[in-house]
Amino acid sequence: MSQLVSYFVEQGVAVVTIDNPPLNVMSKQVFQELSEAFSELQENKEAVAVILTGAGNKAFMAGADIKEFPNLIGKTGIKSDFLESHAVLNQIDNFPKPTIAVLNGLTFGGGCELALSCDIRIAEEHTQIGLPEIKLGLFPGGGGTQRLPRLIGEALAKEMMFTGEPISAAKAERIGLVNRIVESGTGLSEAKNMAAKIARYSLPALSRIKQAVNVGLNKTLDEGIDYEAELFEEVFQTEDIREGVSAFIEKRRPVFTHR
Repeated sequence: MSQLVSYFVEQGVAVVTIDNPPLNVMSKQVFQELSEAFSELQENKEAVAVILTGAGNKAFMAGADIKEFPNLIGKTGIKSDFLESHAVLNQIDNFPKPTIAVLNGLTFGGGCELALSCDIRIAEEHTQIGLPEIKLGLFPGGGGTQRLPRLIGEALAKEMMFTGEPISAAKAERIGLVNRIVESGTGLSEAKNMAAKIARYSLPALSRIKQAVNVGLNKTLDEGIDYEAELFEEVFQTEDIREGVSAFIEKRRPVFTHR
């Protein structure tokens, strides 16, 4: 069985690529290999920021592997199977390092839901994004009904899911679904530039930014402020804050060791 997910790490930036031609669909093997890749990168001290993309220029990921669906029709007691998929998406969502998805083509169904689990999304101008599950008598079952409304609001999310119609990269940027649009073929280089800038900073601080936002969004404002203060106390115990403050006083660029 050929490998469908690979990665490399260079100067603090990891690039994870899904290569399941022709459209990089989300199969069980892809899920498993994504989980393995992110588990390894979590422990990899050289990787500070992670980019996720699809091979080629046709698709980031064009949804789930529909050929796996007939085996599920009419079955009961399969909620646990779906939760296994959720576990991988949650793993990426809660990954303690910044993540950037490069959408370089069709980003449909599970591909959209995978992109939603990343912190930042960069879309090439030819990208189409959608949740077309309704056209199969389904609905988004990879966290789309939960993550999308939190990102773009209830009404716009419902419209995308009720109609199943894709939107352009330009509209995705307008509604806040993607952070920026770039020319076709330049998404990875744009993401590398952004990730390289992020990777120069302290990982203990970066990871706590992510924790504070992700956890705080599910708390009241007062509870979120209290949690932020807790994490702020923690970051003052790191070696990196000593280096950062010293570098500022000495008017030099800090060299963080991520400790």
